[in-house]
Amino acid sequence: MTEKERGAKEWQVVELLKTTTAFFVQKEVDEARISAELLLASVLGLDRLGLYLNHNRPVYPGELETFRALCRQRLEGRPVQYIIGEQFFYGLSFFVDERVLIPRPETELLVEHALEFLGGVPSLSVPDAGQHLLDIGTGSGCIAVTLASRLPCLRVTAIDISAEALSVARNNADRHGVADRIRFLHADLFSLSAESGQNDPFDVIVSNPPYIAEDEWAGLQPEVRLYEPKVALATRDGIECYHAVAEVAPSLLKSGGMLCFESHADTALKVGEIMERCGFSSVVVMKDYSGHDRVVSGKIG
Repeated sequence: MTEKERGAKEWQVVELLKTTTAFFVQKEVDEARISAELLLASVLGLDRLGLYLNHNRPVYPGELETFRALCRQRLEGRPVQYIIGEQFFYGLSFFVDERVLIPRPETELLVEHALEFLGGVPSLSVPDAGQHLLDIGTGSGCIAVTLASRLPCLRVTAIDISAEALSVARNNADRHGVADRIRFLHADLFSLSAESGQNDPFDVIVSNPPYIAEDEWAGLQPEVRLYEPKVALATRDGIECYHAVAEVAPSLLKSGGMLCFESHADTALKVGEIMERCGFSSVVVMKDYSGHDRVVSGKIG
């Protein structure tokens, strides 16, 4: 079939999905089927389930042109989440673009652990009105916004070194109706001081800091290396942020408060050792859904 003939063809949803998926596979696009589904769903204003519930729906010429333009971006390697401007995290929809790291499923474990500690699991008690959480390196705001959404009494302070990332995070807080309980601050985690927590100490500090070492950067997938913000992913040694936060965290937390990190699978045990040297007890390392060491937490006082 010539390009002219294909352009004149009247496509139905299911046929267009099959053809696009096969083309993406041929071109070695990661997650070919999911990419095709998400791109077409975005164009048609449906979710992925809706595509199959409307499998015989015609795709009109204007929609097809838009879809093809999105597919060309995907073929260039741009992550599908940035193309459609959306990523789901812990059941919530978050706006994302190249200013922020794309939220990963592994980070949901960090949220779950914080929820359990704060009493946000339905089987546990209702949280106190005075609970206060600090999210260091908030990025898209996925952690801060999710926790504020799940815990109506929780107050959150969210910091990031990137003013552009904070703009995205505020957008997401507005989207989910929690902006009135989240204070966003433009700050460097290395500039945190004991004075920051004297007047209003935190019950929990959570952080998913940059943990890729500089010498690993060149080996990352092109989708990550070429599109996601390096400042949110990498540092010289991949461990500096853990030292900085763990050293100041005891002065920011209430007695009995918890510090909870996401970490590189290869350095999780080292992160635990850093926390113990900084005075944290009951340090535990939890595995992610793939069985890799991923979340490290400890309590102070």
